[in-house]
Amino acid sequence: MKHDFMSHDISLPELTVRGMLLGAIITLIFTASNVYLGLKVGLTFSSSIPAAVISMAILRFFKDSNVLENNMVQTQASAAGTLSAVIFVLPGLLMIGYWQNFDLLETLLLSACGGCLGVLFTIPLRRAMVMNSDLPYPEGRAAAEILKVGSSVPGETTKQSGGMKEIVSGGALAGIISFITQGLRVLGESKSFWFPVGVGATQIPFGFSSALLGAGFLIGIASGIAILIGMIIAWGGFVPYLTNHLPNPDNLEAIKFSSTVWKTKVRFIGAGTIGVAAIWTLLTLIKPIIEGIKLSIKSMTASAEYRDTHRMDTDMKPSTIGVVFALIIIGLIICFYSFVSALPMSAGLAWTLVIAGIVVALLIGFFVAAACGYMAGLIGTSASPISGIGIIGIIVSSLVVFAIGSANNLLSTPEGVKFSTALAIFMTSVVISIAAISNDNLQDLKTGQLVGATPWKQQVALLIGSLAGAVAIAPVLDLLYHAYGFTGAMPREGMDPAQALSAPQATLMRQIAEGIFNANMDWTYIFYGIVVGIAAIVVNLILKSTTKSLTLPPLAIGMGIYLPPTLEMPLVMGAIIGYFVNRYITKRAKERAGAYADADVEQSNRRGVLFASGLIVGESIIGVIIAGVIAFSVSTGGSEAPLQLAFTEAKSYGDTAEWLGFAAYIFVALCLIRIVITSKFNKAEAEAIENMNK
Repeated sequence: MKHDFMSHDISLPELTVRGMLLGAIITLIFTASNVYLGLKVGLTFSSSIPAAVISMAILRFFKDSNVLENNMVQTQASAAGTLSAVIFVLPGLLMIGYWQNFDLLETLLLSACGGCLGVLFTIPLRRAMVMNSDLPYPEGRAAAEILKVGSSVPGETTKQSGGMKEIVSGGALAGIISFITQGLRVLGESKSFWFPVGVGATQIPFGFSSALLGAGFLIGIASGIAILIGMIIAWGGFVPYLTNHLPNPDNLEAIKFSSTVWKTKVRFIGAGTIGVAAIWTLLTLIKPIIEGIKLSIKSMTASAEYRDTHRMDTDMKPSTIGVVFALIIIGLIICFYSFVSALPMSAGLAWTLVIAGIVVALLIGFFVAAACGYMAGLIGTSASPISGIGIIGIIVSSLVVFAIGSANNLLSTPEGVKFSTALAIFMTSVVISIAAISNDNLQDLKTGQLVGATPWKQQVALLIGSLAGAVAIAPVLDLLYHAYGFTGAMPREGMDPAQALSAPQATLMRQIAEGIFNANMDWTYIFYGIVVGIAAIVVNLILKSTTKSLTLPPLAIGMGIYLPPTLEMPLVMGAIIGYFVNRYITKRAKERAGAYADADVEQSNRRGVLFASGLIVGESIIGVIIAGVIAFSVSTGGSEAPLQLAFTEAKSYGDTAEWLGFAAYIFVALCLIRIVITSKFNKAEAEAIENMNK
């Protein structure tokens, strides 16, 4: 049976029992892998695209499966995998000695409530950031292409016909390289060229991620250049200046000292820039958000007939949203009161802290939902700086608790200070849950828009995914803690500290909170970041008012300062490749296609988009597989690099691995360029495209 999945009147199963069960299983696997990797190295992987591929592979055994059902599975699984970002904050409670174990009920409630709030907050944002926005959403677009091509949508134009070849070739190439890099350790993951600057040093970095190169190809030149400017500000300005003006008491070598200065000083400048840019972004979005809310309410309260005839533009009903919101508030009350009641205090103070926690979750939560959604739309979920948002969250939460504690003599004892620090970390965990889900949800809604999904059904799937992820996170966290411990927080005596999970983001959040409550927080670099953010906003406004198309998104500049440069450079290179390739094929199309020039450009670009999507797919899937292999190996007493080849362990091999990785990276970039510029003109397909665009 042929279906036009982009029609409003179609009636096909989207939310199915088998799909939700499959999504739950994928959720458990991805959540466990993400929690482990996040605690070990501070990085998590985006689970959306791997979930889509797994879903398609399994559901193809059922004759009545379709692209919409596959989309719901990846929506659910991606939400759950993303929710694991709560680990960037929550382990801080054990590091300060407030918790001795993870409280399973409180961890479950805060993760579930935060995740579900993130889903609700993205409902009014859908129209402003997905429907009526030109944000690229690189991973959302990639997932949509995977679903459409893999699900073989009958009745579409011939432009779909060659899609699988590009996706498979890109996926195979990235997968092989990723396996050789992350598994066998034959290829290096990055290479930096360092240059002395006085007593310090700076670098020209290169990261070799095929997935990020593909994402960069999709994000556009404006975001790429803005990220590059942020990198230049960080590594061409602040790092050289600070290394030559700050003491080096440990007499670190220039490269290590510069890296330490960036990590401990300059990243805070990036966080301040992100904070200001996020506020500005929210202010610019107020009007479209309000309009989106009005339209959402109109569609929510519309008749059943209207909802049926506008399937792809209907959100959850107000009554359903109201029930979910009420349950969330009840859950937050239970969660915060349980946490607060552990310390003897007056009922008035206890309820003041409970209300403060809920207000911070709601107000700051909506702010970070909008900011993270915008960042995900700008550069993708994988590269979005959730930990930077976490810094903003921990600062706000700490200041709120500090103000209440100071007014109620709560900070007069060491126990009170420890409790206040713990409460700030706990509040931030809810905010991070909201941020993480919002960061992912709008990508999923973009995918849904491109494949013809029903928004309210996606929102239900996102809620289910958030609940499933919350159920998985608490026991996995507790299991890993008792198995390995955290740096500075070991559950038992005699445990090997070398095996402890570093939890780098949680360590940073703890340090910020302790700095605020102990009154030794250095605000200088946050203020520097605020100044940089204001300057970036002013420059962007000038560009918009004086040029036709030039723009420099301030958020992207902040991310350029904050994120590790080896993660950013592939994004920048992908964006630059996309820009120059597009200029070339545009010029060529005018010569060879004439009146069909626009369609010719679209044909060629689509091959590039599909290949870039394949790069994201291949590296993502191999990343999941290797994460599972590592987790199994470590849990059974094996190595953290069980697939590593023996000869790569020699110190002398390091430079060789880096150069081989660089060569592989260049090869991938050339393949991406070639796949676009060798595209042949298909007149029949061009005519079909022109007819569709009319």
